[in-house]
Amino acid sequence: MKIGVFCSGGDAPGMNACVRSVVRTAADRGHEVVGIMRGYHGMIHEEFFVDSDGQRHLTPYRVTTWAAHGGAHLRSSRSEEFRTQTGQQAAADILRKHQIDAIIPIGGDGTFNGATALSKHWDGQIVGCPGTIDNDLMGTDYTIGFSTAVQTAVEAVDKIRDTASSHDRMFLVEVMGRHSGYIALYTAIAAGADVVAIPETDTNFTEIISHLNRLKEQGRMMAIMVIAEGDEKGGAELINSQLKQHACPFQTRTIVLGHLQRGGSPTPEDRRRATQMGNGAVKAILAGETGVMIGTRDDRCVSVPFEETYASHRPVSLDLLTVLNEIAS
Repeated sequence: MKIGVFCSGGDAPGMNACVRSVVRTAADRGHEVVGIMRGYHGMIHEEFFVDSDGQRHLTPYRVTTWAAHGGAHLRSSRSEEFRTQTGQQAAADILRKHQIDAIIPIGGDGTFNGATALSKHWDGQIVGCPGTIDNDLMGTDYTIGFSTAVQTAVEAVDKIRDTASSHDRMFLVEVMGRHSGYIALYTAIAAGADVVAIPETDTNFTEIISHLNRLKEQGRMMAIMVIAEGDEKGGAELINSQLKQHACPFQTRTIVLGHLQRGGSPTPEDRRRATQMGNGAVKAILAGETGVMIGTRDDRCVSVPFEETYASHRPVSLDLLTVLNEIAS
């Protein structure tokens, strides 16, 4: 069997570890893996990974050190062309031309939407792995890249706290999360932030100012607020403006971490989960499965139909919100 593997959408630390696992698991069972470059765009334009020896398939030796590397060695992209039926048909034709029997896309909801569309033009097997730092896919406890993104954000907040303390200021730190507050909430708890703003809850400025005034009365000279970029009141700059209008008791500064959170060597947790999921994806293909994502629940691999993964965004834990509010008070 020939299996194609590729990364799609935003890159996430651990994608390379997942590819490595796919290659080694398939090779262990006597199957070949080819790397498709630049996601669906590369599929349409027939871009395949070729090593220094001119080999078109990925060997276990070639991917030996990939687990330690951030980014995506197979590159990643978003493809407007693939959103059309013409593009999807072209991708299917390329897969047939190269006699690829199955593919393993690594990405988020857009990637799995694309996989569902492709399945209408191509009868090969498709089993995906959840690669997105947002941790917002239904059907899995964690997604590849989430752990590293939080680690990066926490390290940044720890450094920002030094400056906040030195100048008696409040810093508003914006992290990624257009639809999900997972990165913001986990970062706020781990970094000991005082306030968090996420898309899943209403950002009430009256309550926030009241909380900050209590901190001032207790003798606090600095504060940290973590904000998900998709909060309903806006990002760090907009929220900062509104805090000033509500007479914020602290001098404020904003910082946007942005794409910094996608980079860096993946944490051991991301490497482990990516390896587990890549292994599970190959096993699912060999078992005849298709149209599913391999996620993890309670540290065990589970198969989830693509349509369920993006039917809605995975909600954050209200218990964790309670923990933050109690600790921050």
